[in-house]
Formats: sequence, structure tokens, C-alpha cells
Amino acid sequence: MRSVGTLTRADLAETVNRKLGFSRSESLDLLEAILEHMCEALKKGENVKISGFGSFVLRDKKERVGRNPKTGVEVPITPRRVLTFRASQLLKDRIAKS
Repeated sequence: MRSVGTLTRADLAETVNRKLGFSRSESLDLLEAILEHMCEALKKGENVKISGFGSFVLRDKKERVGRNPKTGVEVPITPRRVLTFRASQLLKDRIAKS
């Protein structure tokens, strides 16, 4: 079922199909609806927290001066919004037990 080293949308949809009994297309539609809902929330600037799994957190970074490590030349780094993921303690514990 799994691609080597990567969990894909198809893998997730297949799991929904097997565990919940939805058809393959219904399973994929359900997964796409969940992902779309998460994306829309993030676009609005909301953080997304999945209890027992982790949080997708948006951070606004200010403009700063960076340095080219090869030449030492200073360059401005523009302000931007970044997305980070913080795993819940439950997820960390489950991974550590593996």
C-alpha cells in the first residue's frame, strides 16, 4: 500500500476506505475536503490544531539582514509568513516507542 518512505494522499484515502467503508472516491473526497478546510483556515491566518497529533502554526517574520556565507555580503531578507508544525506530546511519545 505505501510508497517507500512517503505517506501519500492516496495512502490516507485507502486507509479511510478500509477502516470506514467509504468508496475509494468518497474517501478521497473526504480527505480533500479536510485538507481544503485546513488550507482555508491557514490562508485566513488561523492556526490549525489537531488534538493528539500537533499544530500547524503561522509566524510572521520581520525583515532582517542576512549574510551570504560564501562572500560575506549582507543582503536584506524580506518579511514573510512561515508555516511550522509542532508535534503534540502524544505524537512524540508514540514515535519514541516505535
